Amino acid sequence: MLQITSSTSPAKARLIAKHDDDVVIVSAVRTAITKGRKGGFKDTRPEELLGGVLRSVLTKVNIDPKLIEDVAVGAVLPPGGGAGPARMAALYAGIPNTAAVNAVNRQCSSGLTAINQIANEIKTGQIDIGIGAGVESMTFGFGAASQPTGYSDLILSNQEAEDCLIPMGITSENVAKDYGIGRLEQDRFAAESFRRAADAQKAGKFKDEITPLKVKVIDPKTEEEREIVVEADDGIRDGVTVESLGKLKPAFTKDGTTHAGNASQVSDGAAAVLLARRSVAKRLGLPILGKFNNASVVGVPPRVMGVGPAFAIPIALKKAGITIEDVDFFEINEAFASQAVFSVKHLGIPFEKVNVHGGAIAIGHPLGCTGARQVATGLNISKQYGAKVFVTSMCIGSGMGMAAVFVSEQ
Repeated sequence: MLQITSSTSPAKARLIAKHDDDVVIVSAVRTAITKGRKGGFKDTRPEELLGGVLRSVLTKVNIDPKLIEDVAVGAVLPPGGGAGPARMAALYAGIPNTAAVNAVNRQCSSGLTAINQIANEIKTGQIDIGIGAGVESMTFGFGAASQPTGYSDLILSNQEAEDCLIPMGITSENVAKDYGIGRLEQDRFAAESFRRAADAQKAGKFKDEITPLKVKVIDPKTEEEREIVVEADDGIRDGVTVESLGKLKPAFTKDGTTHAGNASQVSDGAAAVLLARRSVAKRLGLPILGKFNNASVVGVPPRVMGVGPAFAIPIALKKAGITIEDVDFFEINEAFASQAVFSVKHLGIPFEKVNVHGGAIAIGHPLGCTGARQVATGLNISKQYGAKVFVTSMCIGSGMGMAAVFVSEQ
């Protein structure tokens, strides 16, 4: 169980202090995360998932949709960049056509990038209220749209440019090999992720962050269509152990250490975070769950793209004026156990302060959704354990890392 110390450093006290020009979060929700191609959302289009969380993030605080000025949506796989489906989902959710919408793609940090964009628009005075969201249907988006084709031989003559095309699983193997993260250490981390997520699910700890969605699903055997309510993550498996993971074969190289049990799941899901300037939120009587402090994004070698969090987190902490010791817990995306373990060890973070309710290995990683999902999860964890400061972070395909600092006020 996460233990929160009562002491507060001067730097942490300054971070927690409230100001009228703060960018605050007034609502944050996510869908359940379901298995790609066979889970609860296997027949649900991504725009339906996005529309559901956009509607929920508004109705949860009973805000007039006309007040929403901009919506940024993180998405990785949709053809055409995703701006059209994002606009359609916003309109479906009841957000009027006076609100602007755009889609952003910074790979696995797309959801957090969307939140960062809206926060910066509020900080600079461009808008007062907006939504940062993320969505991914790896069921519908997985395939041709994600396959690189037609790259120039001149571009590929640069080794690091060519390294950007290395399959994600091979980059995990590169991290494991380069930094000495063995199979047993990865499997221990993965088993703990499953244990924490299973325990949290059984205790109902995800309930407050998940908005149930009523969707249609087609039975693959009978082809009959029926309506179901998806309200729980369906990729979490109880009883996973180091021993059971040890029986799985490597997925990417014959003598590798990365396999289906210590890598993130192919998943479908969406999340949304409603942000505003504190003075505006107070004037409108909106609840304040917490505040956004800052975000950082850095580049790392593409062949070991998973190490991104190890280098993005220190920059975010420096910008916030705090140290690792001031952070109550971390949500670090588990693209692969190899890279998550490296990042935690490299930074010297106690493992008990990382992914308190499990991470993407157990829950799933809908690419564009995860950055926003982690914020909804982080705020929920903060409320349950009395935490104040948390950091979210993830590695990014092609060699980057992103991190952000948040303060809970619940």
